[in-house]
Amino acid sequence: MINFFTKFYFGNPLQDWLIALATLSFIVLLIKVFKRIGLRYLKKWSLNTETTLDDFLLETTEKSFIPLFYLGALHLSLNILTLTPKIDSVIHVASLIFITFFILLIITALLKKFVFSFIKSTENSETKEKQAKGLLIILNCVIWVLGIVFIIDNLGYNVTTLITGLGIGGIAIALAAQTILGDLFSYFVIFFDKPFEIGDFIIVENNTGTIEYVGIKTTRIRTLSGEQLICSNTYLTNAQVHNYKRMEKRRVVFNLGVTYQTETEKIKMIPHKVQEIIESKTEVLFDRGHFSGFGNFSLDFEFVYYVLSAEYNIYMDKQQEIYFDILSRFEEEKIEFAYPTQTIFTIPEAVNSEYQN
Repeated sequence: MINFFTKFYFGNPLQDWLIALATLSFIVLLIKVFKRIGLRYLKKWSLNTETTLDDFLLETTEKSFIPLFYLGALHLSLNILTLTPKIDSVIHVASLIFITFFILLIITALLKKFVFSFIKSTENSETKEKQAKGLLIILNCVIWVLGIVFIIDNLGYNVTTLITGLGIGGIAIALAAQTILGDLFSYFVIFFDKPFEIGDFIIVENNTGTIEYVGIKTTRIRTLSGEQLICSNTYLTNAQVHNYKRMEKRRVVFNLGVTYQTETEKIKMIPHKVQEIIESKTEVLFDRGHFSGFGNFSLDFEFVYYVLSAEYNIYMDKQQEIYFDILSRFEEEKIEFAYPTQTIFTIPEAVNSEYQN
């Protein structure tokens, strides 16, 4: 019986194979018990907490750490056996790729969690999450490239030549794609500096519209006439952008003129009457009103007030209400608005003859 267990199979006695198998089975059983009972209990517990960090840790453990535990169990059991250098090399390479893959998954998941947690603590988190997806794609590409370089280095290859080649290739690509890289860096400027966000109403030169999408290379604007305007990110970061979404209040200046035949007492009352009209409106703040000058055909007044809202429709509604009330009040007071007129003086024919003689 002892000879049976000491008999060699594939370079190892049967006893060692059985010990390795028993070790692997025991550790796998422990992992499954933890997964079935421990994780299930922890998931129920996490449902009663307000934070989402525990949910993220449990999800990462199930998707990434559990496979690493299985790999650890296999590696520990294989250490009991004596394997050939070729098999050891294959196992080393496979383990290195497997471990690096899941570690990179953990790093990218942590990065995504950090970015989205930061965004959710700010305003307009849904629109910012859309913008962050492009940033995460770029960062994930960088992380995976570094992971591949790490694997190549640990396999015994000289990565110095590779990195040098990537540097030279990167310079060549940068020279060939200056415009694309410029738009890419402009995307980072837009994402971090936030001159505008999705949903903001902006004016850029002669273009007016609402931001619909901010991509890695272009930004899309829905204009007032309905079509979609696509602008490069570089163009928007270099241009002067008027962001009306962030306007806290609108300053409104308007002028009116009355005829020169208006009585002086009524002229003196006009600033006060218009002030009363403006102050009677909600969401409106009166600033000033003055008799501003003598025009060619009118006595001119200038008034300034603020609409305490950034909404264009509210601004137009308040302005309309004020204008209607001014028309009604001037009609009651019999104050006439001035309009361009000319007075022509004619000389009677008899008088004209005397001048000629």
